Amino acid sequence: MADVVADYTELEAVLGYSFKDHALLETALRHPSWCNEQGEPRPEDNERFEFLGDAVLDLVVSHRVMTRFPKAHEGDLSVTRQQIVSEAALSEVAKQLQIGKWILLGKGEERSGGRDKPKILADMFEALIGAVYLDGDYRSAWDMIDRVLGARIASVELKNFYDFKTRLQETSQARLKSTPTYHVVQELGPDHDKRFVVAVTIGAEEWARAVGKSKKEAEQMAAAEAHFRLEASDVGLPIKKR
Repeated sequence: MADVVADYTELEAVLGYSFKDHALLETALRHPSWCNEQGEPRPEDNERFEFLGDAVLDLVVSHRVMTRFPKAHEGDLSVTRQQIVSEAALSEVAKQLQIGKWILLGKGEERSGGRDKPKILADMFEALIGAVYLDGDYRSAWDMIDRVLGARIASVELKNFYDFKTRLQETSQARLKSTPTYHVVQELGPDHDKRFVVAVTIGAEEWARAVGKSKKEAEQMAAAEAHFRLEASDVGLPIKKR
């Protein structure tokens, strides 16, 4: 099990931000599994920070992508942004920055390799953004995101909104010998401003969920997330011979 790091100087250098209140940084690093083992009163975990960081990240990346592609339509901007903020993309960045070593994990998650799990890494990355926003301001969060993700934003390719259901079907059939299925799992908001939550399943596993203003939009966004996740994984790839 990795040692708990009390000095966060290295992590702050990686993020490019020095915290005034290190209690916020520590909260961002607490996985719920760790908090559940601490007894009462239970420490606050990082889920609320993750919620906030997700919103801040979407706003910053949306602004940058919209500026980079001034004539692109909303749907194309959405799936282009998804290349940067997907679980697969964020976990890859977290691994490259080696920030997983600071996560506070419960014993079970530690034994099961939690420090390398894409969801845990992506969630922690978003929680760190939330902590920076709370400790500083929107500009501080913008600068941190730009430092860490700026090169990806500058090089991201504009994607066509209506490509991803087809792409996911082709990839999942080739790798998993299975066709994706889409299900509306929740409807949000009043009838005049409804949002649809769609889950995409391949075989017995749910690969992604997304929210859209229509069922078709939610399906495309879920397909994009699942596509990026599948492309980033080694599921269904041939085993390399030594």
